[in-house]
Amino acid sequence: MQKNGTTRTLHTVKDADGAVTSRVRRTVLPSGLRVVTEQMAGTRSASIGVWVAVGSRDETPALHGCSHFLEHLLFKGTPERSAMDISVALDAVGGEFNAFTTKEYTVFHARVLDEDLDTAVDVLGDMVTASTITAADVEAERDVILDEIAMHDDDPDDVVHNLFASQAWGDSPLGRPIAGTEASISAMTRAQIQRFYRRHYRPDNMVVSVAGNIDHATVVRQVRQAFGRGGFLEGEAEPTPTQQSEKARKVQPGTARTIRPQEQVNLVVGVKGLTRTDPRRYALGVLNTALGGGTSSRMFQEVRELRGLAYSVYSFATHHADAGVVGVSVGCLPGKYAAVLETVRNELAKVAAEGLTDEEVERGKGQLKGGLVLGLEDSGSRMSRIGKAELVHDELLTIDEVVARIEAVTVEDVSRLAAELFTQPEMLAVVGPKAG
Repeated sequence: MQKNGTTRTLHTVKDADGAVTSRVRRTVLPSGLRVVTEQMAGTRSASIGVWVAVGSRDETPALHGCSHFLEHLLFKGTPERSAMDISVALDAVGGEFNAFTTKEYTVFHARVLDEDLDTAVDVLGDMVTASTITAADVEAERDVILDEIAMHDDDPDDVVHNLFASQAWGDSPLGRPIAGTEASISAMTRAQIQRFYRRHYRPDNMVVSVAGNIDHATVVRQVRQAFGRGGFLEGEAEPTPTQQSEKARKVQPGTARTIRPQEQVNLVVGVKGLTRTDPRRYALGVLNTALGGGTSSRMFQEVRELRGLAYSVYSFATHHADAGVVGVSVGCLPGKYAAVLETVRNELAKVAAEGLTDEEVERGKGQLKGGLVLGLEDSGSRMSRIGKAELVHDELLTIDEVVARIEAVTVEDVSRLAAELFTQPEMLAVVGPKAG
């Protein structure tokens, strides 16, 4: 690899007059750190995300919750900045910054005025590469995370979806809650977290994505300076492919129930779905949207509008590198549980047997396309799109290419997929009173 890395342009979009409205460029530094940017015409903001290819599925049972714990700790300070300094640096320029952890990656992100991008890059680069992770910070943040776990345990919707994941994937990492448990967080040591940090927060395991009113070469220069602290970018990349568990690719049909003295019963019914690279994911997007993605969807109409069985009902599709699930989530009164479950199962069986109508498919496609385009009108959403594509997908499609793939979905595609998915053995998770 060249000393300065390799750079190429991935996409350029021009308007009718030939002016560039969007340009996506990618540089891979010798250390393996990838920098991908989208220059957007007509914006005054800039958004940056640091995407790290580590999440809860990379944890052993003893380290359950470590990715999320570490996400919190990286805000606590570096040799150059205290936690207050980190907050002040971005608050002083009106910036927004935060982070989140998933089962497969962790993201630190900020949105600022274009003129303040250098500050955001420097702060995030400092946080991610040079966190001190002191013993005092570990103990203080441990209590914060235990409070967060307790908060999620008080939310029946969170509980039922965690229970559903546990039923689907058992004791594999995909089946465990991202934040960990009271026991795993209480037992985790600073030394364990520090080792996890050094093992996974490597240049070749990261993507820096930036979108807005920016210049690619300037961003690369800023990233080199901000991430070069302490020799972080020294050396050549040594790719180490992640080995995913064979067990995680399977699901476990069956029922899981947690008895709780609450006013509602929350339930999730689902089946094995598709991986994130499956070409049928566009057909699944249309199917999921038409099935339970809005007020005109089949589930909403049948469960809420026609029968009055529940206030909240929606369908979802979750994709991972080598696994996926599709399901329907409902919250209802205990006395209506049986009718809700019967209705949901009947609708899934009906879709499996008959597919969707032409009108439902067209409506699903329109809703999916509209949501995609409208959701990409700001620099933050564009940053997320290119960052996630670089980190977890095999390709970066233009928005027009994605729209074309959605438009290419046929009624037959949706029918075949529905028949395949909804004739599989189901997983059912239920949280609520015993009477449910």
